[in-house]
Amino acid sequence: MRGTANPVNEGHQPAAGAGIVTPCAHPLTPLLSPRSIAVIGASRRPNTPGHDVLRMLERGGFAGCIYPVNPRYESVLQWPCHPRIGAIPEPVDLAVLSVANERLEEALREAAAAGARSAAIFASGYLAEDFGRPLVERMREIARAARMPVCGGNCMGFYNEMAHVWVCGFPSPREPRLGGITLISHAGSVFGALAHNDPRLRFNLVISSGQELVTTMADYMDYALEQPDTRVIGLFLETVRDPGGFVAALRKAADRGIPVVALKVGRTAVSAAMALSHSGAMAGDDAAYEALFDRTGVIRVADLDEMACTLLLLQSGRRATSGGLVAVHDSGGEREMVIDLAADHDVPFARIGEATATALRETLDFGLEPVNPLDAWGTGEDFVAVFRRCLSALIADRDAAVGAFFHDLRDASYISLGVAQACRDAFRETSKPLAVITNYSQVRHERLAGELVDEGIPVLDGTVAGLQAIRHLLWRRDFERRADDPPPQPAIGVAAARCLPCGVPLPEILAWSLLGDYGIATPAHALVGSEEAAVAAAEQIGYPVVLKTAMPGILHKTEAAGVHLHLASGDAVRAAYRDLAGRLGPSALLCEMVTEGIELALGVIGDAQFGPVIMVAAGGTLIAHHEDARYALAPFGYSTARRLIDGLRARPLLDGWRGSKPVDIGALARTIADFSVLAADLADTVREIDVNPIIAGARGTVAVDALIVTR
Repeated sequence: MRGTANPVNEGHQPAAGAGIVTPCAHPLTPLLSPRSIAVIGASRRPNTPGHDVLRMLERGGFAGCIYPVNPRYESVLQWPCHPRIGAIPEPVDLAVLSVANERLEEALREAAAAGARSAAIFASGYLAEDFGRPLVERMREIARAARMPVCGGNCMGFYNEMAHVWVCGFPSPREPRLGGITLISHAGSVFGALAHNDPRLRFNLVISSGQELVTTMADYMDYALEQPDTRVIGLFLETVRDPGGFVAALRKAADRGIPVVALKVGRTAVSAAMALSHSGAMAGDDAAYEALFDRTGVIRVADLDEMACTLLLLQSGRRATSGGLVAVHDSGGEREMVIDLAADHDVPFARIGEATATALRETLDFGLEPVNPLDAWGTGEDFVAVFRRCLSALIADRDAAVGAFFHDLRDASYISLGVAQACRDAFRETSKPLAVITNYSQVRHERLAGELVDEGIPVLDGTVAGLQAIRHLLWRRDFERRADDPPPQPAIGVAAARCLPCGVPLPEILAWSLLGDYGIATPAHALVGSEEAAVAAAEQIGYPVVLKTAMPGILHKTEAAGVHLHLASGDAVRAAYRDLAGRLGPSALLCEMVTEGIELALGVIGDAQFGPVIMVAAGGTLIAHHEDARYALAPFGYSTARRLIDGLRARPLLDGWRGSKPVDIGALARTIADFSVLAADLADTVREIDVNPIIAGARGTVAVDALIVTR
């Protein structure tokens, strides 16, 4: 007997899109869009995964064949039950393993032997007395040998709204609503929080990926990017198990114009204790992700509220245009709060033109100023028309990139109904994105918010989360407009690496030589071993000079009191040399004193997953305390270098400070880009590089101190 189809569709062939495998199907099609599903461990007991997954398949409208598997039952719910998966008369596309950890290995092995094309595993895969290779590794080996994609283990399953496949062992009141959001989460609780609570989030695909035995977030992203309904992808990310595939998926999303929103957890600097350079200690484990996300256009969020608001705003599909935010308010006090918070979160307001101000002035009640952001509530007379005309005028302004109405939307409130109507009217008159943002996140508006979302107007709850979503929308716009130039050509390339000693910090004079090979300026200098040699070198270089220890093993010279600055005479050089030689040893480096400019720092961290990461930071002796750094993957061109510079909080100092001359930003950007090429060329040889400080001045940049640690 062939398997029994879902009674909802009994007597019919599976509907188009309901798990039909086509000749050009994606490798994950048997998993995410199956034609047939076996539930191993099917149960008659409610509130167990083996029971609830069958109910969820039914509620999701699955049109294919369902085969419960359990030797204890002849039937489960309305389906005939099979004693084992091998007794099913055909190989199934998907085997759902709803069994305890003790049965997992046997169940997966039986599924593979029966020809199952994929599997989903809810259980954790951990056994108390699991000697030898752990169960997780044994299951991974089975799946790889059978070429089976696997969702999990230790996952909550997935919802594929496009194919009407709900594989979830935990019941929920969610309703089928096809949308454009794909959510992929390593955490099952995040899967449940976003998929089961807010009907405004309209998904096409939600996946709890769990341990990712063989199928990773990169694979799911690739599948989602092949689906025509996908408008935005959200990631709750703990780690990356397939770095190459992950980067490829992010690049594919960028090429196709699909925004990716990531909540990356685990930002603590676990690796800082192992770093020899200040750069490595500052960056920790998170810098590579920051650099990767910046390069591939990934929007990074910090919590679930920020993620939900950003996904809601991006799912509308409308792109921000040039300019900033235009906003209408019905409260003067709340408007002031929004202005303060927008400044805190770097959300720019549009600078409206005179024509827009005139249109506002002609509409507003007496005493209200025609400005952006706008308080439009006056007497309340004909307020719907006032709101509509003001919002339409603002969003039509040339400098308006996105519009928002800040209002604490409530069901059954005549004012809220009027605000909603004004937003609908303005939305129809523009192609720009428009949102309603509440200033209190707990307002009761499920019905009205759902109606607006259906019409393309997202309702974002909470002032901060709403403003963050606006900022992300504008950042994504700027990313899509980037025109990054290629990295500069290296002067000598990787041949320089062959002469470097392995596994040790390089002497600074050799580090300077290497920087010079890549066009990075260093001070005039000489290695000295006596007072006479130090004075002779100073006379040749010219005063003032710097004398610092060159003894091996002293990585951070300032911290060892191994640097004497502003030496202006031979006697001063002699005294400095005697001090260093007496305390630290006879080898010293005499170099010119660079006196004018702003101290910055450049660093390289060799990330094992994504390659060398460049750090640009405020420099000097307080580098580790400034926390003012930007990161990018090497190599890159001048435009990326300029963005790193412009992203520093210390950026205003480079334009001249208290009478100092402005820094040559072009020369600084060229130095940073050249530095990135060096890092890429020597990625297999160099572990860390610290250039601190590099002094940026009106006539160029000079790398004053350099530490290079080889692998």
